[in-house]
Amino acid sequence: MIKVSGLDKLTQQMNELAKFSEEVDGELATVSFDPTDPASIEAAVSEIEAAIEQKAIPYEGNDMVFALLEQMKENLRDQILEKAAAARLEGDGE
Repeated sequence: MIKVSGLDKLTQQMNELAKFSEEVDGELATVSFDPTDPASIEAAVSEIEAAIEQKAIPYEGNDMVFALLEQMKENLRDQILEKAAAARLEGDGE
């Protein structure tokens, strides 16, 4: 007979990942920034990252949650940078 171990921990991590995903689905925070001011853009990025990290605190130690967290932070950073660039282009066209 072969004994499989570690499934309880994996199941718990998967359940936590599902719960975390539900918690961050939707609006996390509203940030505003000046698209011509790099410091303002970075402050907005930091603010949204802090909001996500706050949601992840209960799942400390769950590598799956923190892998998703890092992907989300990167994605949201890219979104903010893209919106800033689009706003600057829009401003140049006036």
